[in-house]
Amino acid sequence: MPYARDERHSLVETMRTVGPDAPTLCGDWTARDLAAHLVLRERRLDAAPGIMVSALGGYTERVQRGIAEREWNILLGDVASGPPVWSPFHWVDEQANLAEMFIHHEDVRRARDGWSVRTLPDGMQDKLWKVATGIGRRSYRRSPVGVVLERPDGRRATVRKTDTGIVTLRGEPAELLMHAFGRDQARVELVGSAEDVAAVTGLDRSM
Repeated sequence: MPYARDERHSLVETMRTVGPDAPTLCGDWTARDLAAHLVLRERRLDAAPGIMVSALGGYTERVQRGIAEREWNILLGDVASGPPVWSPFHWVDEQANLAEMFIHHEDVRRARDGWSVRTLPDGMQDKLWKVATGIGRRSYRRSPVGVVLERPDGRRATVRKTDTGIVTLRGEPAELLMHAFGRDQARVELVGSAEDVAAVTGLDRSM
């Protein structure tokens, strides 16, 4: 099931509804800035490394600003059409883009009052669970206490092991993924001592 493709189209429709100037959970980025980021990531291979490498960030920011100046419907069209055949993302769309499209869709949705958690297909939750457990090992790597992710059905994954304390994060895989990606607008329950929970809550979970 191509969940990444469907989530991409849902994201574009949400962006179309809220408009280019709508806020997102990505700092001071608007929906326009976020759309430009997605286009750059998939279509500007010369500038994409700066997304992860701070030393290259200046060039990436300049390219992204230029992309963001495109007419709104054209920009959304580029997002909706997905990575072109010459882009590496074209060949690994489901693996590389499902989490990206889901997280950024929620970045737009949850920046507005009155948002609610969507009911997602079980198959999509299973795929997001795999991503959450992988990302979690990076996101919580600085935690002074152990961190365990737990689904509603009881399945668990330890993403951080320590000799002192443990915090269990309980929630649907999609919500655990949001938390692992540093979004505080995630519906998760943190179980542990007050001190340990505060330590995990206060972590810098940025990638």
